[in-house]
Amino acid sequence: MSQPDFSAIAPDDRWGTHLGLEFTEISEGRVCARLEAGEKHQQPMGILHGGAWCSIVETAASYGAGYLAHARGQVGVVGVSNQTDFLRSHSEGWLEVEAEALHAGRRQHVWEVRIRRASDAVLVARGQVRFQVLDTMPADRASENAPHQPKP
Repeated sequence: MSQPDFSAIAPDDRWGTHLGLEFTEISEGRVCARLEAGEKHQQPMGILHGGAWCSIVETAASYGAGYLAHARGQVGVVGVSNQTDFLRSHSEGWLEVEAEALHAGRRQHVWEVRIRRASDAVLVARGQVRFQVLDTMPADRASENAPHQPKP
């Protein structure tokens, strides 16, 4: 399955690549992705680490909020809050991720993310991320990994 090109949002998404997230859909208000969970995502008890769940939630929501901000001519977004619930344990196998905008205002976005086991569609985690929308990239945040301001 070929992935859509999201290079305008995340030109060098090292963290999403490390996680193994494969984005399958992105639009203004919705993102879908999948991930094959395995050993690299597990904590010592053999189940997904809480940080992995939080990272999946934040990454999926960030792609959606970033895409929407770019579509509106804004520089991007920064996450200011991530609240993730771990509902069921999961050790390995495919997960389906769906993120949707609950609120997409001029200055803030709130995105909800649901993660289901692909094998039986059971909800295993859910989260919510709040973002601050940026008109300009703060100078102290400049890095090679940061998105660049759109050219006028």
